[in-house]
Amino acid sequence: MRQKRHFSYQEISSEENLVNLTPLIDVVFVVLILFILIAPMVEADRVQLSFFSSELTHPVHENAIATIYVHEDNSIWLNQTKISEAQLMHCLKDLHQKQGNVPLQLFHDKKAQFGVYQSVKNAAELAGFQQLDVIVKSG
Repeated sequence: MRQKRHFSYQEISSEENLVNLTPLIDVVFVVLILFILIAPMVEADRVQLSFFSSELTHPVHENAIATIYVHEDNSIWLNQTKISEAQLMHCLKDLHQKQGNVPLQLFHDKKAQFGVYQSVKNAAELAGFQQLDVIVKSG
């Protein structure tokens, strides 16, 4: 009788060591299917970047009618002339009336405040410019 009990005890303990993975695999597949169905419907903000093309390379200043520099001290320079934020709007409107709708180039120092960039961008939009190229240093 003792052997019989011992045998049944081993049988129970060997069954306890087995783990049934079927429910876990079912849950993983359900989550995977939900992800596949929901992922295309999620709308994320996207920024379209133009890809580099070695065939169309040309100097940065070649086609720009106006270059705007924002230096580390948040000073704004339009075509090598220092101007204030209030003057920028008037100068850009005059430039747009004279030259039409061509892209501006903005060189913004990474230590300058973001608010200055925002005011330059808003002034360019209000002046009627449709394109503002932001030029950054590599490295």
